[in-house]
Amino acid sequence: MTSRKDQGGGGAPLQDIGNGTPFELTLEASQSIPILIAAPHGGRSYSEAVEQSFRDPACKTRLEDRYVDLLAAEVARASGAALLVAKAPRAEIDLNRAPDDVDWGMISGEGEGRTSHSLANRRARSGLGLVPRRLPGLGEIWRGPIERTELDRRIETIHHPYHSALGRALETLRDRWGAVLLVDLHSMPPLNPKAFGGARPEFVIGDRFGTSCSGTLSAGALSYLSLNGRLATHNRPYSGGYVLDRHGMPKRGLHAIQIEVCRSLYLDRHLDQPSARLGGVGRLLGGLVKMLGSEVANLGSGGQFAEAAE
Repeated sequence: MTSRKDQGGGGAPLQDIGNGTPFELTLEASQSIPILIAAPHGGRSYSEAVEQSFRDPACKTRLEDRYVDLLAAEVARASGAALLVAKAPRAEIDLNRAPDDVDWGMISGEGEGRTSHSLANRRARSGLGLVPRRLPGLGEIWRGPIERTELDRRIETIHHPYHSALGRALETLRDRWGAVLLVDLHSMPPLNPKAFGGARPEFVIGDRFGTSCSGTLSAGALSYLSLNGRLATHNRPYSGGYVLDRHGMPKRGLHAIQIEVCRSLYLDRHLDQPSARLGGVGRLLGGLVKMLGSEVANLGSGGQFAEAAE
């Protein structure tokens, strides 16, 4: 396995977004555990065109998993895991949505008139598809429609390269260890305690109801958090999305889990800026990732993808 730090990806030329590229992958030859941490909603590099298209600037921070990129970096440092962080913001394109999960009513130009209601674009109908359209309490996000050519450009220069790079990195780690775990890291607003018997969960572990990873990994994550005095729920209200559907293939040694972290744990009281607690949460999750790394290595040691010699 080679050591590399990739910015962007292969294929189509990459768009220059702000001062960076659509994503950054850090994968070392000496990676100590078979885990990759990804933050698909951590992007904060807004192009001028996207900035000027917002109806209300408040939409920007509402769409972000606010500073989860910094949290992901802390977890990677604490655990020795590989790291993939999106730089392109969710407002521009949502990397946790399928490329056909589009609200075609917000797209103009060639391709208009496609089916507006189907299983493929079910999330788009709620306003949060491949390109988010509306937010509760704020309404429409954009000043006007998006050209079909612009949508295609975003898919080809951001969405496809991100998932191609993620898939290659996971297979690289799987081929070395026999199994690999993707930890898809997200943040969530504080949950309503009324929905959870009066207690407010701080974490949600999602595994697409047992289809994206071995049950021992989900159970291990929940047990670890409980032993550390943290309240977590399983698949409620977030079970994972397109990332887990696409990359979680336990029968091929590719496991994927989603972890949602309450923003009140690592942001200030306004849920706007990082707080002094961010480092502690990073170390807590770093311990979780190291524990899961041992479990994944055990899964891989007898698997069909384990190398003959290490």
